[in-house]
Amino acid sequence: MAGQIAPTTLMDLLERGDAAHPAIRVPDGPTVTYDSLRRQVTSLAEQLQGMGIGRGDRVAIVLPNSIEGIICFLAVSSIATAAPLNAAYKEDEFRFYLEDTHARALITPPVGGEEARNAAPASALQLEAGLDADGRVVLTGPSDGATPSDGGRAGPDDVALVLHTSGTTSRPKRVPLAHRNLAVSVGNVAETYQLTSEDVSLCVMPLFHVHGLVASTLATLFTGGTVVVPPRFNALNFWQVAEAHGATWYSAVPSIHQTLLSRAKSREAGRPGQGSRMRFIRSCSSALSSATMLEMEEQFGVPVLEAYGMTEAAHQMASNPLPEGKRLPGSVGVGTGVEIAIMDEGGTLQPVGARGEVVIKGPNVIKGYEDNPEANATSFTDGWFRTGDEGILDSEGYLSLVGRLKELINRSGEKIAPLEIDEVLLAHPAVAEAVAFGVPHPTHGEEPSAAVVLSSEATQAELVAHCRAHLAGFKCPRVIHIVDAIPRTATGKVQRRVVAEVFVGDKVTG
Repeated sequence: MAGQIAPTTLMDLLERGDAAHPAIRVPDGPTVTYDSLRRQVTSLAEQLQGMGIGRGDRVAIVLPNSIEGIICFLAVSSIATAAPLNAAYKEDEFRFYLEDTHARALITPPVGGEEARNAAPASALQLEAGLDADGRVVLTGPSDGATPSDGGRAGPDDVALVLHTSGTTSRPKRVPLAHRNLAVSVGNVAETYQLTSEDVSLCVMPLFHVHGLVASTLATLFTGGTVVVPPRFNALNFWQVAEAHGATWYSAVPSIHQTLLSRAKSREAGRPGQGSRMRFIRSCSSALSSATMLEMEEQFGVPVLEAYGMTEAAHQMASNPLPEGKRLPGSVGVGTGVEIAIMDEGGTLQPVGARGEVVIKGPNVIKGYEDNPEANATSFTDGWFRTGDEGILDSEGYLSLVGRLKELINRSGEKIAPLEIDEVLLAHPAVAEAVAFGVPHPTHGEEPSAAVVLSSEATQAELVAHCRAHLAGFKCPRVIHIVDAIPRTATGKVQRRVVAEVFVGDKVTG
């Protein structure tokens, strides 16, 4: 990366790839070279402009992980603003997001997408994206009577991508990510993992989320590498696909890692084979337990690098480094082109080793939420963005996250980090997944509870006893729900308050 000119727009990212080199591959599907990618993005952008779409317009994209999804995103963001949405939303959810983003147009596949189309405002232009016989993306839709847009190409400060926060405790906030924000974050990811044109990313995260878009896809395209895009994550053939396409890395949430790890423990086919080119595995978007990280390294034979990201920072903020750098289990690593500090409630920066709110600064960080002055007033202090995460920085700059401030369990004034309980439960040999959360208590205000998914037999009493052997009494859950699956968002993240709502009042099994 040294000596290369930093990109300022997403279109800049496409310039480095050699014309004949594969840019995107779909397993058992077509391959797109960099020359074809550039031509297709330019052609679709011009087509959209001919339909009257231009700078400042919002275009919702409801497509699966695919060539169409990537090329439509790049084409839209080059001349307008892309608003990718989860295809699994229901009609009412689509209606909210389409109205909230002021979508001028909607792109769906030729088959499927009915609920999104039904929810679209009457004024929205409805388009379909598919592949022709040669594997090129084709965009179809009404264009009669449209006045072509003359806004030209988007600049560094134009909004390329608009997404929403999870909204677990309030109405989802709209996050506008400018080209400059995304380009800086992409460069940070590429620098952190020393990505080159020889790298092949296996993209298993959804492309309606910054994790899959920025880390797996855009950072790879920026360095002239290849993105392999299966339609969905499939643990049964994961390593076969990785080896068939020469994948050198993948990035995912812990739930995906845990699925692969569980399979690796039960059968030889669940591990990389002798033909594997995998050089590292990245974990982000949710906390990875130290035990899981170490088990993964043992089973898969490559370093596992935990990173820290969020939508408001265009994804990556910190990461553990590649070898020979120090990987610190339980830490999300050091800042990657981003300033990180710890702040108290009053806005005072704290010394090394102090516990408080993680705050960040950097050109990848948004300047503010859209149309939300209340959130902006509470989220920014003296130029620092308040992440809402509680953490500790050590003397070497390694950040350890304690939990979400709003998720801390307050038991009679004792603040309990749910992540600490997660770690203890995950250390039990029968526990595959665990999430702790606070539940109401008539005397203490709150008390800890937890839900677990088992990989072998265990009873609630055994798990409670395990917690009591490793945690102070006030931190131990009295009720542990043994369940088949833990509720997650579409991107695999655990939202503790949502889990609490599901399990509060449920009968305990085991």
